[in-house]
Amino acid sequence: MSNYLLLLFIFVNFLSGIHPAFAHKVKTTADVGATLHIEPNDTPRAGEATRAWFALTRKGGKAIPLAQCDCQLLIYAEPHASGEPPLLEPSLKSVSAERYKGIPGAEITFPRAGSYQLLLVGKPTAGSKFKPFQLKYKVTVAVGAAQTKTETQVVKNVNENITEKPEAGIPIWAIAALGFFSMGMLLFVLQRVNKD
Repeated sequence: MSNYLLLLFIFVNFLSGIHPAFAHKVKTTADVGATLHIEPNDTPRAGEATRAWFALTRKGGKAIPLAQCDCQLLIYAEPHASGEPPLLEPSLKSVSAERYKGIPGAEITFPRAGSYQLLLVGKPTAGSKFKPFQLKYKVTVAVGAAQTKTETQVVKNVNENITEKPEAGIPIWAIAALGFFSMGMLLFVLQRVNKD
């Protein structure tokens, strides 16, 4: 019976589109990859200083310390036009985090809630061997916990000037009905199999 419950759980998760979340964001180029982590728990808040670091590695997994990379971090409010200057350019410092030592890190204070793009640009310093790279990360910033209710109402979302077209999609009630119908059919089949 426990195998049937596991099968049912997997089936329901598949139908509902629920997938596990991954905390760190990984981006790669031809021979360089970096994992972005924002403390705490990859959930930055507007107006609050947060520590971000990049586990920068060469192809094969060898870490690239900041001393071997002429790196720059550029932060843009989304959406942004090509050629637009970055909103923030925090200086990168050598940090140690988890099993990495001397990797690029920065203290960032996002001004408002909304979507941002972090662009890590780098090229090798003398004696280092990897191709120049650009890695883009999308980050969503929540309203800061330190803000009061009235301040929260005054905070402007950096995305408020975007006019979005409403997406034509399936209504939630139809998805729920399909899920319940599918679960009922699965249970019916399981009962039939158990009787035989």
